[in-house]
Amino acid sequence: MMLPDWKIRREILIEPFSEKSLQPAGYDLRVGKEAYINGELVDVEEDGKLVIPPKTHALILTLERVRLPDDIMGDMKIRSSLAREGLLGSFAWVDPGWDGNLTLALFNASEKPVELAYGERFVQIAFQRLEGPAQNPYRGNYQGSRSLALSKRKKP
Repeated sequence: MMLPDWKIRREILIEPFSEKSLQPAGYDLRVGKEAYINGELVDVEEDGKLVIPPKTHALILTLERVRLPDDIMGDMKIRSSLAREGLLGSFAWVDPGWDGNLTLALFNASEKPVELAYGERFVQIAFQRLEGPAQNPYRGNYQGSRSLALSKRKKP
């Protein structure tokens, strides 16, 4: 079962929380303080914006810290207005027990640069309640992230 707005407000820890980001069946996550584009770390908070060049992959940190209980998971989608500009997102499930800021991967498939502002809503997360609490809630490599996290995959 997906959580409606009033349950999101009551059951999910999102900080900083913005009423403008709360949707009927989800929450719009905002662009956070850091991004990684073309091998360079970008201080989005200081610059006030970031630009994703055409045909470029970017990692973007969310402004919000999200903490999920052991019986709720998150599913994320790029906001449709940004998809219409050519941004594609590749997002994993947000597992029950997750706690931290999220590092999200975007790709600009268009022929034009796409600009995002610090604090701009760019991804919606919807929450689904599981039949019961997970026996093994998330405790992986990225748990507790507060800053941009590059891949921690072990290379063969």
